[in-house]
Amino acid sequence: MSANQANQSGQLTLRKDVKFNGVKVFSATMVADRDQLGEKVTTWINSHAEKKVTDLVVTQSSDEAFHCIAITVFYHEEIQRR
Repeated sequence: MSANQANQSGQLTLRKDVKFNGVKVFSATMVADRDQLGEKVTTWINSHAEKKVTDLVVTQSSDEAFHCIAITVFYHEEIQRR
């Protein structure tokens, strides 16, 4: 279950079973960009195989004139110790 699925009120929900140390946000407001957003996310994930995706959250927001879609990718990446 996504961290957001359990909470539709806009409040932050933390889950101890989801470990992440990085976040990448993709967003688009224009129709053509929104249509390609999933492909952009897939391309980024495929080109960053060292990052283990732990959660994805899709958010839609709108006002009178614009609609925005955001896809937030939570991931865990091993940190190289010096």
